[in-house]
Amino acid sequence: MKLTVDCVSTGQLFAIPASSVLAYLLSKASIREEALPLEALVCSQSRLVPMPDYPIAAIAAAEDGLDVGTDYWLRADPVHLVLQRDSFSLNEPCPLAVSRAHAQAMIASFNAHFAQDGLKFCLGESGAWYVSLAQPPQIKTALPAMAMGKNIAHFMPQGGASGQWVAYLNEVQMLLHAHVANTEREGAGEVAVNSIWLSGGGVMSAPASVKPDSDIDCLAGNSTLYQGLAKRSGLMYHGISASLQTLMSQVAGHAHVRVQLAQGLLSAENSLQPLLNGLKNGSITQLVLNLACYEKTLVATIKPLDLYKFWRTTKPMSAYLL
Repeated sequence: MKLTVDCVSTGQLFAIPASSVLAYLLSKASIREEALPLEALVCSQSRLVPMPDYPIAAIAAAEDGLDVGTDYWLRADPVHLVLQRDSFSLNEPCPLAVSRAHAQAMIASFNAHFAQDGLKFCLGESGAWYVSLAQPPQIKTALPAMAMGKNIAHFMPQGGASGQWVAYLNEVQMLLHAHVANTEREGAGEVAVNSIWLSGGGVMSAPASVKPDSDIDCLAGNSTLYQGLAKRSGLMYHGISASLQTLMSQVAGHAHVRVQLAQGLLSAENSLQPLLNGLKNGSITQLVLNLACYEKTLVATIKPLDLYKFWRTTKPMSAYLL
């Protein structure tokens, strides 16, 4: 079985020790960089076409208990912007974890304010935030991974209606500034939701008429996007409810499985040991690790014979990421 593992990681990669299973696997791998954030790479390999965004929001919302219809959808992730010396930067994590009660209260405020503008904010069953409108908004957005820790001025919506949408964002920030839900969050020691991040705009795409750019025949993860991509491509989908070892038993018999690895699993001690064991015993014939690193993705390919490259020693993660 071939295994492609998409690792949602961003800044935590740098903290993973050189003694980890991940560092050992990278020391044996053939490594290249893709100049795309991981989400964009996954969409591209799934034969989605950016118009001008990849339609991530619509695909995810359709699996998140929402009726997407023919509307245009954007993700509206709750975020915390940090004031720097002369600019604001996007802070991790994105999206912020927000209780359902607080999310509902904030979204109700947005809908009351923006009703005359034709914007409808929605809360998915997963807790994800979205905004929909009847017509395409004539903007291009940036995925949040591209803007993490940077001056957000360079990643604001672009296009013919960009001025209007930057104004919308300013109004959102004013609504959030004194919102009672934020007062309660800060009282509990949580950071305030002081803005939203728009990305992944588009209408629901038609089912794929051609197979994705690989022999992948199964997707696994805990993501409405991956679930939607599997449905669109006619692939089997498995939710991840336990360890990688359990998942590998569930997907045995597939030719090539793509797995979305949650952020916590990547840094958990020994969580990747089943991948190394699979390479050693031959149950994994090829392992591809796609490591998200903000605006780029580190792609590491390992085959069983690569484990015999004894002259390759482990390095700190910074050696691969800088």
